[in-house]
Amino acid sequence: MTRMIMEMVGNRSFTLTTGNGKQSRLRRLKNGVPQGSVLAPLLFNIYISDLPTTVSRKYAYADGDWQVVEGVLSKDMATIGEYLETWKLQLSITKQVSTAFHLNNKQARRELKVNYNRTILPFCSVPKYLGVTLDRTLTCRRHLESLRKKLTSPEALLRRLAGSGWGAGATTLRKATLRSFLVPQCSHPPY
Repeated sequence: MTRMIMEMVGNRSFTLTTGNGKQSRLRRLKNGVPQGSVLAPLLFNIYISDLPTTVSRKYAYADGDWQVVEGVLSKDMATIGEYLETWKLQLSITKQVSTAFHLNNKQARRELKVNYNRTILPFCSVPKYLGVTLDRTLTCRRHLESLRKKLTSPEALLRRLAGSGWGAGATTLRKATLRSFLVPQCSHPPY
């Protein structure tokens, strides 16, 4: 098992091919795991198994003082930053945001100011996590509405009709297209 894992993460190389067919020279990879590999998530979890426990991880809620919350989160980000530096990992700062989930309407516009490496993380009131849009009350209403629009749009229906190796013929697709785009959509059945 050890030999298989060593073979998987070691002695790897790659080339880059551009859109016009030019190819780079062969380069060796010195770190990381093969992307898309079934074992990659497991190996990464083993690698970061000693991730430090942060204060905010212990206490995922806070009453009252926003400055205390911001201070704790900023300190936790510094702790994580030190850990990442030790293990030669890099945080993708462009993918990091701060957000707050609460039911207090008086605080609805409150933006957290969390510092990481002398940079204030951007605040996002509706962040995406693993493809799901979250809102401050965690109802997922915005995400579900977005999904409904995507799934019921004429384009989505046509894509499902067309399929890749199966689907409707050209005549059916043409009729569906004309019907979807040219016939006005009624909110009630015609009488």
